[in-house]
Amino acid sequence: MPAVATGHYTRRMHPDSRFRRLLPAAAIAIGGTLLAAWLAHGWGERRELARQGAQSKQQIALHARALEQLVDRYRALPQVLALDPELRAAVAGSVGEAERQRLNLRLEEANRTARASTLTLIDRHGTAVAASNWHEPGSNVGEHYGFRPYVRQAFEEGQGRFYGIGVTTGVPGYFLSEVIRGGDGEPLGVVVIKIQLSELEQEGPRIDDDTMLVSDRHGIVFLASEDDWRYRTLRPLDPVVRGELDATRQYGDETLQPADITPLVEDGAGPSLASIAAPSRNGEWLWVDAPLHETDWTLHLLRDVESAMASAGRQAATAAAVLWLATVLLALFIEQRRRMSAMRQRSRAELEALVQQHARELRSARDGLLEAAQQADSGLSRQLDHLPQGVVIIDANQRVIAWNQRYIELFRFPPDFIHVGRPIEDVFRYNAQRGLLGNGPVEDAIQRRLDHLRSGKPHTRESEKEDGTVLEIRGNPLPDGGFVTSYADITSYKTAARELRSLADALELRIEQRTADLEQARSDAVEANRYKTRFVAAAVHDLLQPLNAARMFLSALRSRLAGDEQRELGGHVDAALAAQDAILASLLDISRLESGTQQVNVRDFALEPLFEALSREFGILAQARGLALRHVPTRLAVRSDEALLRRVLQNLLSNAVRYTTRGCILLGCRRVGDAVRIDVWDTGPGIPLARQREIFEEFKRLDDSSDDSGAGLGLAIVDRIARLLGHGIDLRSRPGHGSVFSVTLPRAAADAVIATTPAHDTPIAAHEPSPLHGRTVWCVDDDAQSCAAARVLLERWGCDVPFAGGADAARAQAESGQVPGLVLLDLHMGHDNGIDLFDALAARWGKAPPVILLTADRSDAAQQAARQRGWDFLPKPVRPPALRALMTQALLRAAS
Repeated sequence: MPAVATGHYTRRMHPDSRFRRLLPAAAIAIGGTLLAAWLAHGWGERRELARQGAQSKQQIALHARALEQLVDRYRALPQVLALDPELRAAVAGSVGEAERQRLNLRLEEANRTARASTLTLIDRHGTAVAASNWHEPGSNVGEHYGFRPYVRQAFEEGQGRFYGIGVTTGVPGYFLSEVIRGGDGEPLGVVVIKIQLSELEQEGPRIDDDTMLVSDRHGIVFLASEDDWRYRTLRPLDPVVRGELDATRQYGDETLQPADITPLVEDGAGPSLASIAAPSRNGEWLWVDAPLHETDWTLHLLRDVESAMASAGRQAATAAAVLWLATVLLALFIEQRRRMSAMRQRSRAELEALVQQHARELRSARDGLLEAAQQADSGLSRQLDHLPQGVVIIDANQRVIAWNQRYIELFRFPPDFIHVGRPIEDVFRYNAQRGLLGNGPVEDAIQRRLDHLRSGKPHTRESEKEDGTVLEIRGNPLPDGGFVTSYADITSYKTAARELRSLADALELRIEQRTADLEQARSDAVEANRYKTRFVAAAVHDLLQPLNAARMFLSALRSRLAGDEQRELGGHVDAALAAQDAILASLLDISRLESGTQQVNVRDFALEPLFEALSREFGILAQARGLALRHVPTRLAVRSDEALLRRVLQNLLSNAVRYTTRGCILLGCRRVGDAVRIDVWDTGPGIPLARQREIFEEFKRLDDSSDDSGAGLGLAIVDRIARLLGHGIDLRSRPGHGSVFSVTLPRAAADAVIATTPAHDTPIAAHEPSPLHGRTVWCVDDDAQSCAAARVLLERWGCDVPFAGGADAARAQAESGQVPGLVLLDLHMGHDNGIDLFDALAARWGKAPPVILLTADRSDAAQQAARQRGWDFLPKPVRPPALRALMTQALLRAAS
């Protein structure tokens, strides 16, 4: 057994064997790295292409909507002009020069307001009677346009749309026409508005590093963000089409050049990858199409994705290679740990067996060992030579009486230096001269060792020599007062332990670095999301300013419209602005919920008042669509934020009304353990299981073909509010059988709810005059359009508006004693704050008049600021009826 153990400690691995063992691991590491990099490179390119395609689809959809809205801005003008009695009389009979000049000036003024290219009045024979460009060399007056499609379409269908190059002016543009009918419905003429192509290119969407094209139904590009694409054909033109283009002179004398496009990767879902030879473009281009509604145009987006795909492929390949190498290194580390652990276990087992054997031998022959040492004439005991450790034995007088050869080899004593009777103090001093006793005073070190031997206490310690050899020293006393000490060489075990610690430290450092990288990436993602949220909130705030002015102007305009047809047209415009208002409000809600600025006021309240209010609010809308909406009365109370819960149920009921064509809608609740589940049932078309998670995402609608307004944000807001409040949202639906949306929230004790009675406004007697007549009102706003719209609307209501302007003008005009009866105040005005500005104005007036805070900031902080000062609050865009009611209440409160 000792011989075997000794052989184990002296065995060394042959270099060729180690190389053969490492060769498969190296082959797996290198081959796996190359394979992982190759596969990841392809995957990264495909993933980047898919990401670019999805991003391009969203981008082109947004810009198609922007382009449609830009064209829609001009559609109402020819419809309004077609109702003008003066224009109808002009095309019904002959027109003299004076009448013609008056019509020219009339069209010129209307065109200046609309900012279009030209406005033209055409009679039933196709001849231009009057035009806004009457004073220019290329005037339309007197020219014949009966062959142009927009004239024929207007006479045949009532309306016309056509893109082409002007016959008279040679300027390209988009023509919108509207027929003028007599009292019997007979077509008398056509009024035409032309929008210049340059204006569409200037006001239309622009995309950095991308190319935007617009083509007609023949595949001819007529609008492009790059000049060399304009008037190119995306597909061959047959002789019939060319004859039609020549007959209508749509593109004048322009030469239509073909575009040379070779598809590389085609995807039936929409985007494709192509190379472009004419006009010359390097690299691979992503090509995405989107049709423009109510036109025969197609919007194209071209994006150079070659460098992005290559970069994504390289990043994926690098990441995969690093991950594979890390996996291989980890596997090698684990394997090395396993081998070292097995080696330590074998060594420990062998050492334990050896120690046990030696202990038995020592216990059984302790006296014999001492006797053999005393009888040895030279002190070199054969009974100790079989031990792998160096052993030395001293007697009670601290003199050497026995040792073995291994002891001489470990300390490299000279011949005949160790002999029987040699004081151990001489041995210590000799070792001290060679620096084997460590630093410090030599005599102190020797004395400490001698005292330890005299104490007769066993000890175990480790000592490292100058050549790096590590010895494990064990000492045990003998019964007669002597001492036996063994020295074992454990250098190989210490070296292996150091290597393992170094490898573990390296792995820990790598883990810390990867963790730091992941934390930085997470921090960057959070910061990017916070920036996006702030951008959306700021953009919505700016968009609400012109929308507020538009709704005020429209309210003033509708009061002046006399005919039913004109009022109906005004109603359509008001509905479109209201839909836009709802979309912007939803975007603002999404921004507030994502940024974490939404304040929550959780309390206990009864459900029945909320159910009654929602039933009244949506019952009228449901009845208008031929539906029945009812709620199940309840006496349950819940714990939640009442305003946010109301918003959730409003969105659910709005979706139910929008997508239910027949049947009924039911609102109710039931107990579920310690919670309450509120259900909204409908008999709509139902939702497939595959789309039930998708519909809670932004801009996802249940039915994309629906003509109903909405941006697909309602259920996204529901999901975010529910997560903010900790409420559960559930959906159960079967296609063809309807859907059930559920909200689960904590139940409260009904007797703990404090009943609240809504405050009623002070009624105004029917015979009393309007409190607004003759009242002095100031409008303080930094948006000029909002001020102009407010002045027109307030003067229409009989108010005196001496001031409507910004902060600096308000400070300049405010004088002591001239206090207005009411102030309409904006909150954010550039560098000025509305609250601070009002304090300065009130100080000059000497009195603080009533205030209505009109702002696009719908945050809880803005509303709280208004409440603290006793002001009324009305968010933009302002609905004129709501503004009039609020002004009346404020003036009545001030008078009382």
